[in-house]
Amino acid sequence: MKNNKDILLEVKNLKVEFGNKKNKFLAVDDVSFNIYKGETFGLVGESGSGKTTIGRAIIRINQVSGGEIIYNGDKISGKIPKSLDKEITKKIQMIFQDPMASLNERAKVDYIVSEGLYNFKSYKSEEERKAIVFDALLEVGLLPEFASRFPHEFSGGQRQRIGIARTLVMKPEFIIADEPISALDVSIRAQVLNLLSSLQKDNDLTYLFIAHDLSVVKFIADRIAVIYKGRIVELAEAEELFRNSIHPYTKALLSAIPQPDPRREKNKKIEVYSSSCHSYDEDKPKFVEIEKEHFILANEKEINLYKISGNMIEVDTSEVV
Repeated sequence: MKNNKDILLEVKNLKVEFGNKKNKFLAVDDVSFNIYKGETFGLVGESGSGKTTIGRAIIRINQVSGGEIIYNGDKISGKIPKSLDKEITKKIQMIFQDPMASLNERAKVDYIVSEGLYNFKSYKSEEERKAIVFDALLEVGLLPEFASRFPHEFSGGQRQRIGIARTLVMKPEFIIADEPISALDVSIRAQVLNLLSSLQKDNDLTYLFIAHDLSVVKFIADRIAVIYKGRIVELAEAEELFRNSIHPYTKALLSAIPQPDPRREKNKKIEVYSSSCHSYDEDKPKFVEIEKEHFILANEKEINLYKISGNMIEVDTSEVV
């Protein structure tokens, strides 16, 4: 798909499998998308849909079974040169879901934030390292003196800020945020989201924001991809997805979003999605652009039903979305 924006990351026909030959499980099945420089790309789906697996494949934690991942024009999936692997480790960082489990509880914050600096020797002196750590803590809203404390001395929100500081010291270009607020109290979720938005502007960052809550992703994402059982079923700009959702699974997710008005919440109708509503035995689904930059997974029969207006453009599965 042609676009005037600069592409930072390309995921092409990605497949990720787990298990041995007899008990293989296809966690991600033929997933393709682009992420543009400076944007926040939301990836939404229920637990077990494969969204975290995709994030871990990009950061080279999970091995790719098929397809390829391209970062800034370089293929980073499979075997790559050590020099490129080192470069990618610096430029792509990850914020994990559980801020306590992702931090070494026996290490002080100073060491935790400095781990990347130690691994890559990205400082000239001990004074410079401490200065980098202090600046990172200040940038995420923490006091420099917190560097001498242990993770258990902090709240969940503060621990997540420590995790964010750990990524910032590497001066990354691209951050994978894997459900960064789902383990936090509702009262501080907005603070962390606002922090991520502010850091993006100040540091020219690009995000892959993974979540199961569409209402959260709408707040921060420019475009949203909805994934179900390892396949992306719909992809569109955030406002377009909420205004004009097409796939039944997306509609089901939207219907489950809590309403702030008690009356509307009481009277709302929750749609229940079942894959049995599709008949893909003979008429296989394909990814099509049903409206400008609005993509849907559907077969020929469904395309005719989903068609709203204008000419639809079929997307070759060898091309990224």
